[in-house]
Amino acid sequence: MIEFTEQQLKDAKDRGEELYKSLDEVYRQYFKEKISFGAQGLEHLKFKRREKARLDKDQYMRFKLLHLAPGILKLSHTIQGILETNKFERVRLHSRTETILKPVTYYEFIAVMKRNRVRIIIKQIDGGQKFFWSIVPFWGMNTETMNRILHEGVPEED
Repeated sequence: MIEFTEQQLKDAKDRGEELYKSLDEVYRQYFKEKISFGAQGLEHLKFKRREKARLDKDQYMRFKLLHLAPGILKLSHTIQGILETNKFERVRLHSRTETILKPVTYYEFIAVMKRNRVRIIIKQIDGGQKFFWSIVPFWGMNTETMNRILHEGVPEED
């Protein structure tokens, strides 16, 4: 179990947010195009879904590992998973925000970098630009069954 103080959490979040905001786009070898680091990805590091904050330990691990994301995106040549689904997404229409059911694709890249095993998720809404969605610390163990836990397995919330 990871232990940290409130100050360590604040420091990790501050450094992570500063790094995240400094990233504009990263060229993704697999797609042969740039992946953007926008507000949606940063919000997703803090919140599991709209108005439901992540646990502090979850945020701490994600922000501590965030510095690995650009390197993994630049270097990885293979994709480990694709999920195509329909999700309700908030979009701006005629100067107001609406929630509309849209096709969404999640791309998953798994890597071991600097002794850390992580999963990077890229999201694409309705054929639009691909953007960083999440970094997921890889994996926990169920202490009763000793099976690996791959978090929720739901890219929208992972």
